[in-house]
Amino acid sequence: METKTAPYDVADFLETPEEMAAYLEACIQESDGDAAFIAKALGDIARAKGMTQVARETGLSRESLYKALSGDRSPSFDTILKVISALGLQLSASVKESAIVEDVAEVA
Repeated sequence: METKTAPYDVADFLETPEEMAAYLEACIQESDGDAAFIAKALGDIARAKGMTQVARETGLSRESLYKALSGDRSPSFDTILKVISALGLQLSASVKESAIVEDVAEVA
């Protein structure tokens, strides 16, 4: 019996803002500092929301967004901020667990 498969596109499954935020957070954690990987994740979310709408809200063309968020390059931080805002998301920062462990070790 032959196994049949279909292409998987995460954009087909990102339906709510909460799912989009969780996906982006997971990608940031797994990125190991790879900005292109994070840009690709933003591209997935933008496609889920609708690239035309995101382009309109960022003031960038659809073509330039597809290129910037393809994962083949690292877009400017300005572009990242525009896209995150257009997606209804926000950036936040927290202390890495490894930094907390190091601080505790220094005190001891």
